[in-house]
Amino acid sequence: MDGGTSIRLLSRLGKLVRGAQESLGRIGNKGGTVGKAARNKAARSTPTARRTPARPPAGRAPWGWIGLAVALAATVAAVVLWRTGQPGDTSHPVALTHVHGLGINPADGTLYVATHDGLYQIPADGQARLVGSGRQDTMGFTIAGPNQFLASGHPAPGQGGPPHLGLIESGDGGVTWTTRSLAGTADFHALRFGHDTVYGYNSTTGQLITSTDKVNWQTRASLSLRDFDLSPTDPQTLLATTQTGLQRSTDGGTTWVSAGGPPILLLAWETADRLWGVTNFGDVLRSADGGSSWTPSGKLSGQVAAFAAHDGTLYASVHERGILRSTDHGSAWTTVYA
Repeated sequence: MDGGTSIRLLSRLGKLVRGAQESLGRIGNKGGTVGKAARNKAARSTPTARRTPARPPAGRAPWGWIGLAVALAATVAAVVLWRTGQPGDTSHPVALTHVHGLGINPADGTLYVATHDGLYQIPADGQARLVGSGRQDTMGFTIAGPNQFLASGHPAPGQGGPPHLGLIESGDGGVTWTTRSLAGTADFHALRFGHDTVYGYNSTTGQLITSTDKVNWQTRASLSLRDFDLSPTDPQTLLATTQTGLQRSTDGGTTWVSAGGPPILLLAWETADRLWGVTNFGDVLRSADGGSSWTPSGKLSGQVAAFAAHDGTLYASVHERGILRSTDHGSAWTTVYA
């Protein structure tokens, strides 16, 4: 429901309430001068373009009017809350399903979770809260800066529009989203932002593409990958996890060669000397040389669906365990959300 409809409903509600008040005035004053003055005042403040509803006969309690006014008030209040939803508006715990991505907002350090049912944040109390009112299937997700998010995926059920969102962007921490490009043609299952460039893996074409303005795109390569990340210091160096093992590119993603090493599933390239990887078996590995060698750092029990690193802290979404956090490089994990 748009803002204009909400305003019209509120105006209608005001008229119904005034009608109920007038009827009550007639009952309390037996049609005397007080009730008449109230009616005259209401008549002066009511637009003449619309006729007010017929009033119930004096002496009869207008319970129908009162009930209708109360019901309409509740409906309008619900609509306004849905329309203007803000982070943390949910008043009860929610269950996160099909987690696709994790990220930390540098504006306030809050953890955000991209899911099949919208974008959520998990504050210090551990209760997941829907951000805004969007319920889109947020497949690809990355945080490009303070309150600046990039995402992709599919519209919410009943939302309409093309089946693929293309690249969408939020400048207010995920409360509202704007389509930037490729709506209907791109479904990014992996997104990264670095060196003033958006890198996205379009699952509909199997291509890695890049953009410096979020509108015009350049195809870098065609390959089948699960995850990828880019060097925080060198825009030409990328790593990708594939079914045939870890792949490396030193020309911005145009060509790829085997990087060797263990069977890594997910990547998080935090700093030049802190590249993190999680294997298919839940092993947490660290590389200080950009993926040339790896050192065991910890262990995760269960199927890991999403992985992120921020300021030395690791985050992981594990199937049937929830969202976990480690502050000791993966040796020990605590539950952030279960």
